[in-house]
Amino acid sequence: MRTCFHLAYHVRDLDQARAFYGGVLGCEEGRSTDTWVDFDFFGHQLSLHLGEPFPVTNTGRVGEHLVPMPHLGLVMGMDNWQALAARLTAQKLDFVLQPHIRFAGEPGEQATMFFLDPCGNPIEVKGFRDLDKVYAQ
Repeated sequence: MRTCFHLAYHVRDLDQARAFYGGVLGCEEGRSTDTWVDFDFFGHQLSLHLGEPFPVTNTGRVGEHLVPMPHLGLVMGMDNWQALAARLTAQKLDFVLQPHIRFAGEPGEQATMFFLDPCGNPIEVKGFRDLDKVYAQ
């Protein structure tokens, strides 16, 4: 069964969040109040509330890289991933992990990139040529 997720987490500044999630990532804004804002995060509901973000450490080992934990992750088709990677690169986004391919030629081959929102919340975006291979071993 495939459904969309709802995730709520803290940001320190709603205007910065709007500029990043709406402007940089291109997510459509939904409902909001003076303390939170919803975004259509690539088909999923993301609710950003004023507050102190989770503490983050680079303790997740992915191949030879240490990546931020915890992090929000997104999986998309390769064409969409490439378009987003090109858009973010053109905007000179400061990546934690530059867009690249990992597990090349193996089951589960995927593209990935990591970046932070303005409050330090880490986001990973993965791309797959075949979304049926997301769980390939």
